[in-house]
Amino acid sequence: MQRVVIVGGGFAGVWGAAGAALARSRAGTDPELRVTVVAPNEHMVLRPRLYEPDPEVAAVELSRVLGPIGVEHVRAAVSTIDPVGRTVVAGRQEIGFDRLVLAAGSRLIKPTGLAGAERLFDIDTLGGAQRLAERLRGRDGFAALVVGAGFVGLEAATALAARGRVLLVDRAEVVGPELGPGPRPEIESALDELGIERRLGVTLAEVGDGYAVLSDGTRVDADVVVWSAGMRASDLTGQIAAQLDPLGRVPVDGWLRARPGVFVAGDTAAAPFDDEHVVMQACQHATPLGKVAGYNAAAELLGLPLRGFTPGPYVTCLDLGGAGGIFTRGWDRRVMATGAEGAEIKRKINLAIHPPVDDAAAILAAADRVHIELPFFPRAEAA
Repeated sequence: MQRVVIVGGGFAGVWGAAGAALARSRAGTDPELRVTVVAPNEHMVLRPRLYEPDPEVAAVELSRVLGPIGVEHVRAAVSTIDPVGRTVVAGRQEIGFDRLVLAAGSRLIKPTGLAGAERLFDIDTLGGAQRLAERLRGRDGFAALVVGAGFVGLEAATALAARGRVLLVDRAEVVGPELGPGPRPEIESALDELGIERRLGVTLAEVGDGYAVLSDGTRVDADVVVWSAGMRASDLTGQIAAQLDPLGRVPVDGWLRARPGVFVAGDTAAAPFDDEHVVMQACQHATPLGKVAGYNAAAELLGLPLRGFTPGPYVTCLDLGGAGGIFTRGWDRRVMATGAEGAEIKRKINLAIHPPVDDAAAILAAADRVHIELPFFPRAEAA
């Protein structure tokens, strides 16, 4: 029996499994193709929701998605990939594959050599978000320092501002440097409204008990220090390709193939968006990447036509806590909605990224829709 192995249980991995199951169902050879997800956890974690006060809402049981579509789950972490011998080592077992989908995601890069680094909090993983929530449970008026004024840092800072004093720090000279100038005035206005202080052009030098020291020598009160600066693809990418992009991602072709027998999706894939851009490490790209890569891995074995990766319109939606939200369209991030309207769009997105559960037909139908349908963006669609 031939086998498709998917490494990773996040957006790209789960939708890669659903894509492979969809191809299998179309070929009418269900017993002849085995689809296996290898991931160490029991839950698919919706990382874009981990900034919320109750991080448990960001977890979906893998069994409720994989089980109904006939995908097995090996609960183990992959340490070794042999793309020539077509095996992976997961825990103490070796698993052979005919086609592989690498969808191992990305991780937060924490500072090395930082005094007090063990005191840092993060919202990169469910465990990290739960640890932060537990530290602040029942507390108000705390002092929080958030390091990194990018997408994650902004959402963390504005959520924390509802209950405490927040200082936002970034080594860049502006907030939201990767978001560009388009939404910056609205972001800065929201931070002002929420009373969030900014220190730009500096970073963190030390974390102590109730305090932190910045790189310019300033000592500030900090009951919690949340690190949200820097992401990199899983180190497994280096076992697939010798040449990686600056984020550690594997270059792929239009069918998301990295090399014979190996497809790559999600945060580990450097897939072309258009002639000028590469996809972002975000769920809006991880989901379609997973659907296409998984489908193609199975289709290649089953003799079905492959799907080309055609990304949908690029949008961003930023939750700004009590100041509402911002929704943008295009790579120049034209602001389409702010305030309460932006917050409502973000709320709907947070619901839309949840996969269907317990219903094979609904899961496979969703896998067939490469892009999430977002009918609640009339202004954006008209732009």
